[in-house]
Amino acid sequence: MNQKQGKKIKKRNYVEYINELLVPRGDSQSPKVLDLFAGCGGLGLGFEACNFKTVGYEINADYCATYSNNLNGECLTENLTPNTNFPDADVIIGGPPCQPFSVGGKQKGLNDSRDGFPAFIAAVEKIHPDIWMFENVRGLLYRNKWYFEEIKERLENFGYIVESKLLNAKRFGVPQNRERVIVVGHKGVFTFPEEELEDVAAGEALQELATQIPENVRWVTPNMDVYIKKYEKASKCINPRDLYLDRPSRTLTCRNLAGATGDMHRIKLEDGRRRMLTVREAARLQSFPDWFEFEGALSSQFYQIGNAVAPLFAFKLALSVKEYLQSNLRYKTNEMDAMRFKIPKQMSLF
Repeated sequence: MNQKQGKKIKKRNYVEYINELLVPRGDSQSPKVLDLFAGCGGLGLGFEACNFKTVGYEINADYCATYSNNLNGECLTENLTPNTNFPDADVIIGGPPCQPFSVGGKQKGLNDSRDGFPAFIAAVEKIHPDIWMFENVRGLLYRNKWYFEEIKERLENFGYIVESKLLNAKRFGVPQNRERVIVVGHKGVFTFPEEELEDVAAGEALQELATQIPENVRWVTPNMDVYIKKYEKASKCINPRDLYLDRPSRTLTCRNLAGATGDMHRIKLEDGRRRMLTVREAARLQSFPDWFEFEGALSSQFYQIGNAVAPLFAFKLALSVKEYLQSNLRYKTNEMDAMRFKIPKQMSLF
């Protein structure tokens, strides 16, 4: 029997862990990160906690204020276009919006003016960082595969090996079932972070908050109950879609956090009453530390959380980027052309 089998390992306290780990640590000597479509700073916080220095760009003023007030890096309120000028950076990260995914849309791809990818691609072309990374919804892999091929080809033409992987944040310590596509462009060898063996349950994240009645509580009303029952019947739900404390939560979205919808996130109390989540509860499920404060109206704060990259997940990604930057292996152009056809299948989109 080895030491791990013979000794019970004490499980870490989730709240203490994220509060201590997810703290900005970058300084003037740290690698510079350009954080595009930065949101409220979930991805940026993960990188700053891993000793990167960030500068964010985000069109929404509330999101930008949250970023600037919590991170070391400044967030600039700006509508990004292919003509936007950026400072030099070692790394580019971001979560470009993807309007052309709409089946009912005009399917213009990179020619769609609503799309964020042309600005992201232009930034990569202008700055030519050592490595870049973006996060997106899982649909990029499947029903919108045609669009990814267009993006991938354009970025490969700049001299990058492009790799992608569908990852679930719950496999990286986040108490939430949240699948996202991570796409990375580099010139050497990049290793995606390893998954953890145990999930973190929602109850471990919320702790005492789950049993409390907060100030300005948002109750699920009788009329909402009727609507929820109809929604769950139509959706053929076997179990009510309440928050179960013994497992990771469902995916947090803007809609199911801010709105009184059939799939809203809600907690059932011991007396049978149900209430909607608070901002702090939603933030914990998204792995934002307790010291992190959100700006704007209540609905804006929920939207910021629902749109964010989970900071703990971002930290694990940042560790992989840091490992890549510290390595000396970089392929020449002709070697990279050959490497594109040798990427292991588990790391490739196709």
